[in-house]
Amino acid sequence: MSFDVIVVGGSFAGLSAAIQLARARRRVLVIDSGQPRNRFAAASHGFFGQDGESPSAILEHARAQVLAYPAAQFVVGSASHARKATQSFEVTLATGEKHTASRLILATGVVDELADLPGLRERWGTSVLHCHYCHGFEVAGRRLGLLATSERSLPAALLLPDWSDDVTLFTNGVLTPTDDQLSALRARGVRVEPERVEALHGAVPGLTGVKMRDGRTLPIDALFTGSRTRMSSPLAEQLGCAFDDGPTGPFIRTDASKQTTVPGVYAAGDAARAAHNASWAAADGVTAGISAHQSLVLPQPACTG
Repeated sequence: MSFDVIVVGGSFAGLSAAIQLARARRRVLVIDSGQPRNRFAAASHGFFGQDGESPSAILEHARAQVLAYPAAQFVVGSASHARKATQSFEVTLATGEKHTASRLILATGVVDELADLPGLRERWGTSVLHCHYCHGFEVAGRRLGLLATSERSLPAALLLPDWSDDVTLFTNGVLTPTDDQLSALRARGVRVEPERVEALHGAVPGLTGVKMRDGRTLPIDALFTGSRTRMSSPLAEQLGCAFDDGPTGPFIRTDASKQTTVPGVYAAGDAARAAHNASWAAADGVTAGISAHQSLVLPQPACTG
């Protein structure tokens, strides 16, 4: 079936794009595999008007709102291939089903690649956390740790005392603070543990302690750490979109309108930005949806808002 726009990815960015197009009465198809990145979190925090709601509930409500518009359709499935045809883009699902559209929006997201540390993966999103602003308030005042993954862990450790006065930075062999940095950490009340972490302890998904390689177990209630990220979909690469290198991994290059380096292909959300947050993803989706609509009519989009 042919559409004006196909949106691949039905989470915060994709649905934000789709509702702009549906309200413009443009035929829009959302393809979603049902595996949002934030599915491991019980609640979404800091998202305007939805603070504390579960991500699944937010998305269910948003899908219903999008599908209330006659021009919108939704397909549950995985988009396995995309290509540029003569006057359109063709998207093929894993089932072999094909759809075409004049414009394409990639809101495909990323996958977190976690450290190979016993006990970490099964606690991800509950007691092992990635974002101070998403989860810090909920564990405030408790015994907090930060497991270093790169030099970027230093500023994260300096911020964490705003949520607790009991903070330990585990350098874990990947971070060696300078004397000045150690002074800054001490000034913020952050303990520095140079020994490597061996495992996490506690009844999953909870956390009670961090076992060190020298045999000690240090009491910790929540552990913050970063991840590497990779594209969750091959579509951008198949289409020939350019990528930029971000601090955690590659992301799709876009201009201010969220158009990629391939004309007619837009990208939004975690797959198309260096910093990740539900609010940013939704805002990017709005920009991509409006820009894609305007490109169907105007030689050059007049604006994105």
